[in-house]
Amino acid sequence: MTTGSEHHAATTSEQHSPGSRQAVIFDLDGVVVDSFAVMGEAFSLAYAEVVGPGAAPFEEYQRHQGRYFPDIMRIMGLPLEMEEPFVRESYRLAHQVQVYDGVVDVLRMLNERGLRLAIATGKAGERARSLLGVLGLLPYFAHVIGSDEVPRPKPAPDIVRRALELLNVPADRAIMIGDAPTDLASAHGADVTAAAALWGCHDEIGLLAAGPDIVLQRPADLLVLCPVVPAVHGAEPTELCPNGRSRRLGD
Repeated sequence: MTTGSEHHAATTSEQHSPGSRQAVIFDLDGVVVDSFAVMGEAFSLAYAEVVGPGAAPFEEYQRHQGRYFPDIMRIMGLPLEMEEPFVRESYRLAHQVQVYDGVVDVLRMLNERGLRLAIATGKAGERARSLLGVLGLLPYFAHVIGSDEVPRPKPAPDIVRRALELLNVPADRAIMIGDAPTDLASAHGADVTAAAALWGCHDEIGLLAAGPDIVLQRPADLLVLCPVVPAVHGAEPTELCPNGRSRRLGD
């Protein structure tokens, strides 16, 4: 029997020629890292500090996952002053964030196959790069882009378009992996293949209703869609630096 993910992958393979794919753009939370326990604790502490006693509405916060934190506060009608303690506690608890099983192997394999990788996250860029550094993942990514580093955050396409620009890859040669409808909307708006990551998703029905081009059940499914990138004649080999930026060998 063909699963939903196999059906979506097969359909997209025929339409988008995965052999020509050169780059993968990842959302961060819910795709690369499982940060929800830490996020929930930071949100509760920030709520208590700014709003006061009572249950913090973290479940509602999760429904807006993928958006920039100040935008979520506006949508929920919560004080923007919650951002400072939320960010402070997120930095303090960063070492408790977990990397999803299989992700490191997939990132390593994609790098070895010659694909260029980027993060396009609802987090601020500095905090995203700090977290990836704490977890030892930063060297896998050529670029890490935060919502504060583009004119309009997700669901606008700006952050995906910025990733394409930095990676120097056309839209039809890239794929965006996300766990929230805002991720898929951002990818679609940039004319990039949108893949739904189910392993960290908290609302599978809502994510599938957002119309992903591909459905991935586990991180390793991505490898089927991203074979080795053919070497370009005359191109110099590159390697990743510790800060997550790429450089030509010999530089």
